[in-house]
Amino acid sequence: MSVNNPNLLIAASGTGGHLFPALAVAQQLPDYNISWLGVPHRLETSLVPQSFPLFTVDIDGFQTSFGVKTIFVMFKMITAIAKTYQLIKSKKIDIVFTTGGYIAAPAIIGAKLAKIPVILHESNYIPGKVTKLFGSWCEVVGIGFTGTSKYLPKVKTQWISTPVREEFLSAQTLELGIPDDMPLIVAVGGSQGALGLNKLVRQSAPLLLEAGAYIVHLTGKQDEEVGTFHHDHYLEMPFYDNMAGLLQRANLAISRSGAGTLTELAITKTPSILIPYPFAAEDHQFYNGQEFVNGGASLLFRQDKLTADLLTKTVLDLLNNSDKLKNMGEKAGDLALKDSAKILADIIKKLSR
Repeated sequence: MSVNNPNLLIAASGTGGHLFPALAVAQQLPDYNISWLGVPHRLETSLVPQSFPLFTVDIDGFQTSFGVKTIFVMFKMITAIAKTYQLIKSKKIDIVFTTGGYIAAPAIIGAKLAKIPVILHESNYIPGKVTKLFGSWCEVVGIGFTGTSKYLPKVKTQWISTPVREEFLSAQTLELGIPDDMPLIVAVGGSQGALGLNKLVRQSAPLLLEAGAYIVHLTGKQDEEVGTFHHDHYLEMPFYDNMAGLLQRANLAISRSGAGTLTELAITKTPSILIPYPFAAEDHQFYNGQEFVNGGASLLFRQDKLTADLLTKTVLDLLNNSDKLKNMGEKAGDLALKDSAKILADIIKKLSR
């Protein structure tokens, strides 16, 4: 670390959808002294410390109606703001960057109290509560979907797409022993896994495998049905490090529609069948996915309306129509910017010097 380089605080917490874009931006700022603000016992505690010093604040989201718990949530928020402000002053932070979620609230308020600039990136089509409340306090809010600006009429927004990890921007080798001439279906529920999606995939798998496809099924860590279905061409694992290589090779993805996952599908030009997480805040995964449907890149089904038979038929129809799959992949490529992380890094550089 150099004492002459700018000091940046990144506030990103919780899921891969918040963390991976922030890490992608950090990769573009090698000359910055970066500190990271997160929450105890979340994904950042395993991803961040090997690269950046991690500081945590105990904070909860505003998900409940007003009651006793609300008072505790407010107390935690005030404490988190105070700790974040102290961190900003002690580390002589020059600028704050956050990828939204409830960790963004103390980050934005702390930056405002310290009178330093703050940049927020909102990846979802429907902006989150913190973005709606505090977006106008930010120098700029980068948005992942062009249509998001209409929900933030008093905010300075810029379409930036959503940053992806650097490995997505170059060809990766996939070492899973899948023949090049065989169709590959990748089923993925995001960093938390997806039990409903997993069940549908397993029920559909026998006929898809019979048709000659390979399936790589990323189940997450909380699926008790792991190991209940076996086939030589069905590879089941909780997660896979080389997601870039996997999606680059895939002929089709069956996926949740978190903003980060959608951007990865767009960058790798992977056609997809989307099954939005039905309990996402403000149903944001549905609206994210609908933008990919409107763009011709994806098909989308509500989980409660999708049967294994319908999923099987839809997948087989697509695998038997290579022109449609190719067209969907090309359309996906139009929905994201490859240099999103660099654009955000350039904004940070401009505002911190």
